Amino acid sequence: MFDIREEKFEVDDLKRQLVAPECGGFVCFEGWVRDHHQGRAVKGLRYTVYRELALKEGRRIIDEAHERWPDVKVCCVHRVGMLDIGDLAVWVGASSAHRNEAFEVCRFLIDEVKSRVPIWKEEFYADGTSEWMGCSGCASGK
Repeated sequence: MFDIREEKFEVDDLKRQLVAPECGGFVCFEGWVRDHHQGRAVKGLRYTVYRELALKEGRRIIDEAHERWPDVKVCCVHRVGMLDIGDLAVWVGASSAHRNEAFEVCRFLIDEVKSRVPIWKEEFYADGTSEWMGCSGCASGK
């Protein structure tokens, strides 16, 4: 499952979807909003999404994970909109018969989601400025 949500969500609900009698290992990654970036104080951030394409690409990544690791159960949810310091921004979970596959697929999912899914992050700083992350030239039109 891949989903994009504007509201906060409970990770226990997601984790329960991955519990199965054949699975002995579970790994998750949680990405939280931190209060700093490259020496600057961060007040919060906003994720903007091209929803239709993001859902399609996120589900494609899930399908690729299932092709590479057919017996691993996976789930990924990404928040969008305004987030405060400490808010959960992204959650990835994987369960499998053995821990190694769960670690591998969890890392694969977060790396692919961050590099391929059209979700953009704008950070807001304590000095009143903001900046788009990972989008060189976005604001300047270059």
